[in-house]
Amino acid sequence: MSDNIKMQDIENKNEWNNWIEEVIDKEHIKYYEYKEFNNFGTGNFGKVYRTNWKNLEKCFAVKSFFNLDNITIKEIIRELKNQREVDYHDNIIHCYGITKFESTEYHDNNNYKLVMEYANNGNLRSYLDKLTWNDKYIMAYQLACAVSCLHNERIVHRDLHSGNILVHQNKVKLADIGLSKRIGASSNVQSNLFGMVPYVDPKIFNWKRNNNNQETQIYLLNEKSDVCSVGVLLWKLSSGQPPFYVEGKQYDVDLALKILQGLRETVVPDTPENYVKIYTGCWDGEPDNRPNIHQVVDWLKEMITKTDAIANNLQSLDKQEFNKASLSINGLESQEELSQLIQNFNKMITKEIDPMIVLSKQENISAEEGFNRIIDEINDFIYKLSNKGIEWKLIKGKVIEYFNNYNTYSEEIYNWLSNNQNSSNSVFLFGYFNRFGIATNKDHEKSFNLFINASNQDHILAHYFVGDCYLHGTGTTKDEKLVFEYFEKVANKNFARGQLGIGYYCYENGIGINKDIKKAIYWYERAANNGNIMAMCNLSLCYLNGNGVDKDDNKTFELSKQSAEGGYSSGMTMLGYCYEKGIGTKIDELKAFELYQNAANLGEMIAQYNLGLMYEFGKGITIDIDKAIHWYRKAAKQGHKTAQNRLEILQKL
Repeated sequence: MSDNIKMQDIENKNEWNNWIEEVIDKEHIKYYEYKEFNNFGTGNFGKVYRTNWKNLEKCFAVKSFFNLDNITIKEIIRELKNQREVDYHDNIIHCYGITKFESTEYHDNNNYKLVMEYANNGNLRSYLDKLTWNDKYIMAYQLACAVSCLHNERIVHRDLHSGNILVHQNKVKLADIGLSKRIGASSNVQSNLFGMVPYVDPKIFNWKRNNNNQETQIYLLNEKSDVCSVGVLLWKLSSGQPPFYVEGKQYDVDLALKILQGLRETVVPDTPENYVKIYTGCWDGEPDNRPNIHQVVDWLKEMITKTDAIANNLQSLDKQEFNKASLSINGLESQEELSQLIQNFNKMITKEIDPMIVLSKQENISAEEGFNRIIDEINDFIYKLSNKGIEWKLIKGKVIEYFNNYNTYSEEIYNWLSNNQNSSNSVFLFGYFNRFGIATNKDHEKSFNLFINASNQDHILAHYFVGDCYLHGTGTTKDEKLVFEYFEKVANKNFARGQLGIGYYCYENGIGINKDIKKAIYWYERAANNGNIMAMCNLSLCYLNGNGVDKDDNKTFELSKQSAEGGYSSGMTMLGYCYEKGIGTKIDELKAFELYQNAANLGEMIAQYNLGLMYEFGKGITIDIDKAIHWYRKAAKQGHKTAQNRLEILQKL
């Protein structure tokens, strides 16, 4: 390493230190004097110390770090930012603030340390022998709720195992929300993973060699990886034992390969069948076959409700959301002041990026080459997802997840883009960030101008977004003629999202041209043949109602099935309707209920209303008026008129 690089590292570290000091000085983070802590004891995990503060009986945990280098300081700040997003949740370890080492009296000489909630029952490894089955149900539910909270905030843990599932006053407390894994990702990933082999998504052990004969990952940990880890933890709750435990033997690469090939722990005798179904679904070898964490929460909650295990112990997720909305962080009065500090933080990040780490590859490339490769890859990523028909709000989340998987952050990319718009891809992506408020506040006028710029360079995604801006008046005035012009341009370039757009907005709804249902059907079919799950759903509705085509129940069912299997929430609703009414298939109200449930959890309004009906009238499920009200309320909030009427009637009863 050259002297210049060393000097740059020192300067960057000082800048991070100054940022932390400023945040502390402005009281956005509570600061604890290190000398006021006393009675230090060794913690049960990592480099964490149990301690008391001043004369209080309450225990705190002071979390130290092995190497307080430039990367670690950055990650301390990231941990604090993540903690701000989820600190309202009762099953996540709370971060009280930060302290700074001031003497050599104690255990190490690193500077900044996090002051955390102390878990008095240790971690899950040492707790399970005390649990009844009812206790296990509750703890499984609490664990799933904690992970669900992270995923709602677009945080992927990546390091779930029994060592960071803590227990405080008999309640699950999730620790290390992504910090340890992100720091670990900057070193040898393989060696770090082998310590917790049974808990890790087996897909991560599928490596290949690149042209330089170096091993490279071909799969990156994501939300479904967390679900896989939850599955193993649920098995551990059922057994009380570590997975694949052999006394005196450590986990190794041989076990990792066997798990990759399908090896799983055996079901513990007398484990309830539904519980087995949940955790085996979670650890399925194919990530696409695994449920999302919100489904796991619902299934566990249903099991607990049926066994009357928790009466007053179930948490109300709606209540948590309310608490989050009203949360006050350490008496913060000036949101503008904090926003400016965050912007300063984001600017500093750009100086830190290492393109070799970002790409998770060991290639000798420059920083500019590293950024340009990411820009090109993320453009392709957005193109494929939008072409398939993934909803924009979900694509935004997947884009952020994409950056996290590559051990970088959207702020880094945004700040680089602001100074480097040297290609149509970089211009478009800068517009995309401003359109959806990624790493910045939404700026629709700015995004529109950037889309126009990229469109003039014949960028297909930019063409589509310019048409969409004219459609909704986003950053510009509405212009129906230009909507048709831009959608036609991308439709003729075989972009399925554009084909769907011209079919639905223009030919079916008459925007910019006369209505022509036959042409709408033509473009739906073109888009569906290109794999667009939204177009499949629209076509299924046309065949259901005989709109522009002859009625065909079989085609209605098959198209809605393809759309649902592609992950489209409206497709799930259509398929649920087919099963409920027996359209192209046999009536199966339980299957309809499951599909409505999945779509409702994704925010689909009609599915939420249909789910309310099923709970109100006991179709495919036991009558439950409270749950009917719950789902009617969600649909009503989105403007569903009939749901509003049903809600009003039920609330009067």
